[in-house]
Formats: sequence, C-alpha cells, structure tokens
Amino acid sequence: MTSHLTSQPLLEGVPMRALDTIAESIRIGHVHPTVVLNTLIEVENENGLNGVRHVERHIENGMQSLKQRQHPHLIVAEKWLGAARAYLLTQAERKQAV
Repeated sequence: MTSHLTSQPLLEGVPMRALDTIAESIRIGHVHPTVVLNTLIEVENENGLNGVRHVERHIENGMQSLKQRQHPHLIVAEKWLGAARAYLLTQAERKQAV
C-alpha cells in the first residue's frame, strides 16, 4: 500500500488517517491550523514522538516530488512540515522542563 502524498510505502507507526488528512489538505490547497494540531496530537497519542518524526520525514521526502512537479499547493506541505517540526521542538522543550 502507498500513501497519497508520495508513492512511498506507508510508514510503520503512522496512522493512515493522518497521512490521508495531510494528503487531502495538499490536494485541496488549504488546511485549518486546528486540523494540523489535532492530527499531530493524534499521531503522538497513537505512536509517540517517533510517529511525529516519521510524519515529518514523510512530508519532507514528499516535498521533493511536489517541487519537481511544481505542485500548486506546495505551500500547504511546507505548512505541515513546519508544524511537525514546531510540534517536535515544543514537546522536546516541555519534556526538558519536567
């Protein structure tokens, strides 16, 4: 099975609905910030921060394909990537503070 974001196999430890949400938002060209945050929280709840790291890498790898095709909604993928990175940074800082 492959994801819609790229032709790569689905990643172990990443909920398929999270990848579907990301791919659909890129397809339609927009995503609400609440959807982004809820999706990342869902991934973390189901798979821990490693799941969020997998999502980050998956988006980053998919962006190469989107850039090559000059996809009109590349900006949405960039927003997802930035949000995943910010989420990971925030969670790392939160864990250090404890």
